Amino acid sequence: MPILELRNVSKTFGALKVTQDVSFSLAAGEALGIIGPNGAGKSTLFNLITGNVAADAGTILFDDRDVTKAPPMQRCMAGVGRTFQIPQPFAKLTVFENLLVAAGFGAAQTERDATDRCAEILEDTGLVKRANAPASTLSLLQRKRLELARALATDPKVLLLDEIAGGLTEGECEALVETIRAVHARGVSIVWIEHVLHALNSVVQRLLVLDFGKVIGIGAPEEIMGSTEVREIYLGIKV
Repeated sequence: MPILELRNVSKTFGALKVTQDVSFSLAAGEALGIIGPNGAGKSTLFNLITGNVAADAGTILFDDRDVTKAPPMQRCMAGVGRTFQIPQPFAKLTVFENLLVAAGFGAAQTERDATDRCAEILEDTGLVKRANAPASTLSLLQRKRLELARALATDPKVLLLDEIAGGLTEGECEALVETIRAVHARGVSIVWIEHVLHALNSVVQRLLVLDFGKVIGIGAPEEIMGSTEVREIYLGIKV
């Protein structure tokens, strides 16, 4: 039974078809990568899954429940967690306080119940030494780690990562990938949008390719990246 399934999901903004009959499923414990050129509809797809954008057509199933019309908070509390491409912490709160807020609203935990779990997440994401620092003082890598930590504090069954490796140095990217790999190893299902392909391919079992809102291909990373059509779409050149 898939933990997440989309069936012919479509979304338009005026005359622009952003998502066109997108269908795929995610197995429990699987990591799926999503690639495609800018404007392919990748972030809109995440917004459809989280409920931040309403689908015009199709069905979204999460944990064997139809959540197509469910509001974002309900989906989050059911186990859909996400990061944003541009980190959006509560800048005036400390790192630890940011996690407590996420646990309280996303996982419906009291501060007392959430404290120990949030402390574990800080350790797992390499932020324990910055626990009492205001989020506004963090470096880019630390903000990315906080974005991941806040998503984990909602106790997700499925974690949506939106270009979390973007803008990092090679060494920073490798460190963050190790953290993501450890999260996945604990059984969290992952859907990851990313342009840093070597980072993506070191974690995911399958790749899905979007172009102009359509699924062009889905399969093993080596199969997808070996496709002439995919390389032409993704690289923007004839091969």
